[in-house]
Amino acid sequence: MKHYAVFGQPIAHSLSPRIHAAFAAQCGIELEYRAIESGREGFAHVLDEFARAGGAGANVTLPLKEDAFALCAARSERAMRCGSVNTLIRDDGQWRGDSTDGSGLLRDLRERHDLEPHDRRVLMLGAGGAARAAAFALVDAGVRELLIANRSNERASALAQALGPCAAACAFDRIAERSAFDLVINATAAGHGGGAFTVPAPQVQAHTFAYDLSYGKAAQPFLDWARSAGIARSSDGLGMLVEQAADAFELWHGLRPGTASVYAMLRT
Repeated sequence: MKHYAVFGQPIAHSLSPRIHAAFAAQCGIELEYRAIESGREGFAHVLDEFARAGGAGANVTLPLKEDAFALCAARSERAMRCGSVNTLIRDDGQWRGDSTDGSGLLRDLRERHDLEPHDRRVLMLGAGGAARAAAFALVDAGVRELLIANRSNERASALAQALGPCAAACAFDRIAERSAFDLVINATAAGHGGGAFTVPAPQVQAHTFAYDLSYGKAAQPFLDWARSAGIARSSDGLGMLVEQAADAFELWHGLRPGTASVYAMLRT
């Protein structure tokens, strides 16, 4: 039996063990997958212990994606571009890193929400590790414009510069000055604190879609904010979670599981 895990802090709420158990049953693969709590301090030691105990692969979530990137001996091209890793593969006694967040986001937008990012105007709130993976995927998908708003304008500007000419940065208090957006994505961790989402509202259109990269309770403050801003269509990132997990599962086992039944199970 091979051993897998998801690392993060907090991590007790994670649905990843249920998702991978369902994928394994579907594909006839025997595995153990558990959630392991770890903050940034001590993560390298905890990950090393997991490897010594036979760990074959892992997922990484907040706040460890950039730390995981630094601990890898090899990284995929997409992980190199976004500077973060959410999937670890054990190869010849070393960790190889990949990032499946961006591909998971695009698949969920296209297949569950009938939203093709190509030629869309997108507002992304946040510029951290999760935002970087999503931003590069959106640029690769051909968005017309990607505006990155962040409390630290320096970080948003650095990300926009790395993304190329279709991307720009602005402060939160300048969002309303921009033209209306087709897609508004929350990539901040604000909802994990349980408080209200207080970013100034952007201009929106009748078809504007709001999407939170988090899921469940962590996404609710943003979804409430979106409704108050006049955005009629919105979703949390549960579908993205399932799709990025399926991509990770394929990296580990060479098989891509079906995701529709697993997503439906979690929603129910």
